[in-house]
Amino acid sequence: MAGIGLLRAQRELLAGMTPRREVLVAVIDGGVDTAHTAVRPALSTNAREVPGNRTDDDGNGYVDDVRGWNFMGAADGRNVEYDQFELTRLVGRCRAKQPVTVGVTCDSLEKELAHERAELEQQWAQLGPVLARYDSARTVLARAANTSPDSLTTARVQALPPSADATGQARTFFLMMAARGLTPEEATSAREYFEPRLTIGYDVRADTRAIMGDWRARGRRYGNADVTGPDASHGTAVAGVIAAAAADSGATGIAPFVKILAVRAVPNGDERDEDVANAIRYAVDRGAQVINMSFGKAYSPGKAMVDSAVQYAVSKGVLLVHAAGNENSDNDAGRSFPTARYATGGARAATWLEVGANTPRIGPRLPATFSNYGRTVVDLFAPGSDIYMPRAGTRTGWSRESGTSFAAPVVSGVAALLMSYFPSLTAADVKRIILASVTPYRTLQVMRPGEAGQMVPFGELSASGGVLNAYQAIRLAQQEASRGATP
Repeated sequence: MAGIGLLRAQRELLAGMTPRREVLVAVIDGGVDTAHTAVRPALSTNAREVPGNRTDDDGNGYVDDVRGWNFMGAADGRNVEYDQFELTRLVGRCRAKQPVTVGVTCDSLEKELAHERAELEQQWAQLGPVLARYDSARTVLARAANTSPDSLTTARVQALPPSADATGQARTFFLMMAARGLTPEEATSAREYFEPRLTIGYDVRADTRAIMGDWRARGRRYGNADVTGPDASHGTAVAGVIAAAAADSGATGIAPFVKILAVRAVPNGDERDEDVANAIRYAVDRGAQVINMSFGKAYSPGKAMVDSAVQYAVSKGVLLVHAAGNENSDNDAGRSFPTARYATGGARAATWLEVGANTPRIGPRLPATFSNYGRTVVDLFAPGSDIYMPRAGTRTGWSRESGTSFAAPVVSGVAALLMSYFPSLTAADVKRIILASVTPYRTLQVMRPGEAGQMVPFGELSASGGVLNAYQAIRLAQQEASRGATP
């Protein structure tokens, strides 16, 4: 199994040892559920801030930032949940005769937007009527079963007698959809995917930030202290992979003794460069030693300001860990932002790790089929398939998800673990140790993600040609410490 050897490391290398310093990991994401029992113990607390008194007690410019900060909220507590895609915002600038700085013509941007929107509309034209009929069937069946649509189960529907009336027709349709894997939860997820994309994501006229007023005029000091926000599912999962405490499930994160700083900057849609840059600076100023960034987009008109924030983090000795993306594409040749390479000069951020996702299978299917890759851009792979993680909004629930979004926090967790046990390690040391200790699969023939049947050496998919190995990373850190080296 292509795992990271964490349990073995705990048994053989870390037994009897305790962390020697508390490490703070910033999770820049869509929000973190502060009520989840597995995540709440890991959340950092700003001791210099009095919760809920509407006063900036520590004078850092952020009122009541006890758990972190939300760069997508209004001062009155309202929050942005959905936003446009960056492509849509760029087309809006083109139509307003404003400059765009992404190296693509306005005509090309218009065509790309029209193509993507038309494709989505076609998909929704096929799926929408099915979901509408499904909802109607649920309503009819719930009435017949004397229950609510949300309480309707396949077993209850099967118990209803077959008939030729509307109830019987609804029963037949519901059971047919159930046999194809459609559930009420899946139907809701489909609507939440398509409808906001059509009404906001690809709508040039949408103005989701109106509730925030003139937020740009406030520089870095805008938003509110609500780090959970309207949809904390993604950020809660990421935080849990890093540092979830043992709960009823018995599962924990990679390093349950580290602390999480929640920074909300990623909507359902594309994140804004201003928010990302300000989130990075905020995390650094709050003392984060690791910043996890499980997000990305195809265009970055404000890359210069993001680069400046990244340079600030590097200068302060912070490790930045970024997910490579889930488009099964080559990041060496494509567009995926943010990136480690600065727009000016072409140098790479010295303390940045770009992470692809692998499966547990050592063989042709080692790289996850969805994972982006890149011989020079992606540094390493880490487990990102079928990962067990806390589920937001449930207080105690867990679920399994896949994506490079969850491979990145595996790396962030191991980095934080190294910093905790070996406190003199710098971010550069941790990056070097992680890359030097990967499990090498450079010559293993694997299927290139997104290209079924095309076999390539695994070493062609990343710079290291390997998979994260926590056991070997800890062992290497111990060896260096015993020699009186960097640690």
